[in-house]
Amino acid sequence: MGARASCTDGFCGEVRRTILDPAARTVTHLVVEPRHLRGEPGRLVPVGLARATAGEVQLSCTLAEFKRLDPAEEVEVLDAAEYGYTEAVGVGGFGNVGSPGMAGPTSGIGLGASQPIVVSHSVPLGETEVERHEHVHAVDGEIGQVEGFVVDSADHAVTHVILKEGHLWGRKQVAIPVSAVASVADGIRLNITKEQVGNLPPVSADGT
Repeated sequence: MGARASCTDGFCGEVRRTILDPAARTVTHLVVEPRHLRGEPGRLVPVGLARATAGEVQLSCTLAEFKRLDPAEEVEVLDAAEYGYTEAVGVGGFGNVGSPGMAGPTSGIGLGASQPIVVSHSVPLGETEVERHEHVHAVDGEIGQVEGFVVDSADHAVTHVILKEGHLWGRKQVAIPVSAVASVADGIRLNITKEQVGNLPPVSADGT
């Protein structure tokens, strides 16, 4: 997560989130956001189209095909009177929504005081998303943040969770085996202690 993503004919954005099947413990989609193109939504990229290289994710589709993939956000238009929006205010640089502001990652684009809208993440039914730098919890407390995953290219199964650089032990990264993951609901929750995480060997930026 956080890597550049390129289509066969050019740069298309950055990997911002990962969609997982929690039952199979596999990656199903990457969310690639073209932040260099103002107003262009992120896309749900099936993991079968993605191949990891050093510092970049390469997609086996063109830029035109990328734009036709399912959007990574859903937009809901609210009834202004029902929700008490009376005047237009800016939220997070996304435009105008009505006054009581909508906070958090699901807030966003507005069409003016008469048509406030909410933008929320699209996640396929039965699956869950993990964002970069989402919190990781050991059984005895928070231990760090997610930097990424190590994924088996053959079947897209997650083998390890990569803990963010700069955590408690001064190592750059630690790879946590997926067997130590209890759940991915409301952050990643482990079935091992902080000390056990601290005893894991460090890894390089590519998970080796």
